[in-house]
Amino acid sequence: MAARGWSPFPFQREVWDAMARGESGLLHATTGAGKTYAVWLGALQALADTEAKRTPPLTVVWLTPMRALAADTLRALKDPLPDLAPAWTAGARSGDTSSSERAKQAERLPTVLVTTPESLSLLIARADAPETLGRTALVVVDEWHELMGNKRGVQAQLAIARLRRWNPALRIWGMSATLGNLDEAMHTLLGPQAAEAGRMVRGQTPKQLTVDTLLPPRVDRFPWGGHLGLAMLPSVVNEIERSGSTLVFTNTRSQAEIWYQALLDAKPEWAGLIALHHGSLDRAVREWVEAGLKAGELRAVVCTSSLDLGVDFLPVERVLQIGSPKGVARLLQRAGRSGHAPGRPSRVSIVPTHSLELVEGAAARAAVTAGQIEARETPKQPLDVLVQHLVTVALGGGFTPDALLAEIRSTAAYAELSEDHWRWCLDFVSQGGPSLAAYPDYHRVVADEHGVWRVPDARLARRHRMNIGTIVSDASMSVQYVGGSKIGNVEESFAARLKPGDCFLFAGRLLELVRVHDMTAWVKRVKPGDMGRKPTVPRWNGGKMPLSTTLADAVVAQLARVQAGDFDDPELQAARPLLDLQAQWSALPSPDTLLAEVMHSREGTHLFLYPFAGRHVHLGLANLIAWRVAQRAPNTFSIAVNDYGFELLSATAIDWPSLLPDLLKEQTDDEALLNEILQSLNASELAQRRFREIARVSGLVFQGHPGEKRSSRQLQASSSLFWEVFRKYDPGNRLLQQAEAELLAQELEIGRLREALRRMARQALVLKDLARPTPFAFPLMVERLREKLSNESVADRIARMLAQLEKAAGGHADSDPEQVRGSLAFGREGAPDKPPAAAKRARRPHRPRRPL
Repeated sequence: MAARGWSPFPFQREVWDAMARGESGLLHATTGAGKTYAVWLGALQALADTEAKRTPPLTVVWLTPMRALAADTLRALKDPLPDLAPAWTAGARSGDTSSSERAKQAERLPTVLVTTPESLSLLIARADAPETLGRTALVVVDEWHELMGNKRGVQAQLAIARLRRWNPALRIWGMSATLGNLDEAMHTLLGPQAAEAGRMVRGQTPKQLTVDTLLPPRVDRFPWGGHLGLAMLPSVVNEIERSGSTLVFTNTRSQAEIWYQALLDAKPEWAGLIALHHGSLDRAVREWVEAGLKAGELRAVVCTSSLDLGVDFLPVERVLQIGSPKGVARLLQRAGRSGHAPGRPSRVSIVPTHSLELVEGAAARAAVTAGQIEARETPKQPLDVLVQHLVTVALGGGFTPDALLAEIRSTAAYAELSEDHWRWCLDFVSQGGPSLAAYPDYHRVVADEHGVWRVPDARLARRHRMNIGTIVSDASMSVQYVGGSKIGNVEESFAARLKPGDCFLFAGRLLELVRVHDMTAWVKRVKPGDMGRKPTVPRWNGGKMPLSTTLADAVVAQLARVQAGDFDDPELQAARPLLDLQAQWSALPSPDTLLAEVMHSREGTHLFLYPFAGRHVHLGLANLIAWRVAQRAPNTFSIAVNDYGFELLSATAIDWPSLLPDLLKEQTDDEALLNEILQSLNASELAQRRFREIARVSGLVFQGHPGEKRSSRQLQASSSLFWEVFRKYDPGNRLLQQAEAELLAQELEIGRLREALRRMARQALVLKDLARPTPFAFPLMVERLREKLSNESVADRIARMLAQLEKAAGGHADSDPEQVRGSLAFGREGAPDKPPAAAKRARRPHRPRRPL
């Protein structure tokens, strides 16, 4: 550091001192503050021998959540080795590692290995794992906040526990930049027993962070999802022109494709100077983009979360966030991609895609200023991950049940694992439980004559190694030029809707489908002028992220400021016409009040309720309230939800003013609430969807050998068969119970829903009778219309409604259906037009979707 003219920060010296003492801990510091230097130079000081002539065995395992981050981290770790550890070697192992490199590592692992949780589990599954991994002295978990709250983090906990068993003196260090519950994060990383002796290091370094919003030229008073959309394109182009290098973040890959093409259409001269980056693109494309960013050769990159984490792109000056960031931690993480060095300022600008996101912009800045960041919690006892780990450990030298149970209970995820659950897991891996005992393929682990549990069948061993991991997604289909190279992957469900001759936008290119064969979509390039109609855009799952509790609370706090007449922030000033009209026609929510609106129309009785609890919670709340009403008198409802509230539409009249207060005060215990939620939803179908993922992780469903093409229909049929067999012959199967628990915890966010109900019961109910939809109600009506009508019909309907509402509000009734259609194509997080079959179904007379 002295040779470079650098001075260590106090937190870096603190980490070096702790590592020299053999301590473990968690380092939390802002993005770009020098966390890697703190941990890596401390590791070399504590573990490396500068006089050593021979290459040491594997000594450091550096865990990273992303493949792109692995390559970048490896380059950073190699830099000081010639000076501080000339005998050390460094390598990476991930899904992008070449077969030749894997073969070299099979002979001898490098001294420091940068890898992912999945690849580390694969190493633990090697027969010589105790010998090759037993000398590991340090595990570093980079971006711990990204892993901690999901099953990949649980997989990392189990792998670390295995390494610690082989080397009780193992040091463990985590690094994080955006966590709200640091003590729990360290407890989860180190395990309950070791956490008490852990060292928490907070890197307090001065960092200038600017969070602002690109204000649209015109703010519509009746917003709906995506209505601004590409109307903000000129502002985005202007910001890119004013900066040396810019990252344009989107929340979905569909949005990234649309924005990249829009930027090229607006600035054709930028061809070769702007690029696209997301996880479905081929590895070679992603690496080319990353290299261009590092070299400062790219003016802008439109990307998704594929560039969220830790990658060091010094030339990046600006970050633009298209649409809501959905959470404070996500916004901070993305902001840190700019000015990624100590002392350099970072700046992120939110690009609103509808008018209410202006309020979110002000709320996000206030939350960042106040240091309000979302907490993350580890999943509790996911048995599918544990079952997979048992087979992995059985392959990696075998295990004895009592010793392994103590090891597993040393992790935070399984600290309270019961004997009953443990015995069930052992039974499941040894014979598949009572319903699968007759099938040899599910006798994966058996005890030998010494009482050591191993995998006796080489075929089952190969099958397990091919399917290690907890990342589960829909089956993907390769996209490849006819007679040419691979471009990337799209989800099979999208490709199945296309027929030869259809055009679609992918990897920033206009492509025409030639044929589909062997799970590969063969395509050719299309010139825009040769295309007779608008292309579709691939959809990927995960486009409906809910607003976090932290950001939702901050939004309500901003609305309370507005009620008090405080419009000091530029975002609130810009949104003032909308907010004033909402207050004039109805009211604004606040932390102490719950706003409900009732409207009667030709469709029936509308209830609009605004708990500000996020999309997932609102879906559960809407179904729960509808179910409670139906217990009093049979009724049928149509439901629409967004991040701010939900709509219940009944064809029959309902006296909501007298009914709603009692419904909201109707509090039940936790068990009764669970029963109500499960009865109000089609819980069996939803839980079966969760079970598909659990079946793959636990090894019930084989996802295929490398190169083998298995469709999602095959995988779903297999998981559905197990679902039916277990329900009929093994109703106490723990994986069935886990599917229901994950449905409640993850899809419906039952904990957050329960808290929302308690908060709503405490709040004063403000119920307004409407003559027409308010600015808050209108986007909910649009959400419902999208489900009810085709895009053509809904565009005309929305334009007509906008004209009527603007006229009632004293504005200009100039809504153009063609502009609405363009916004529809961009809305819903960049979702494409409906396929023809779906459009035909949507034009049929509307039937409410869920009779109760």
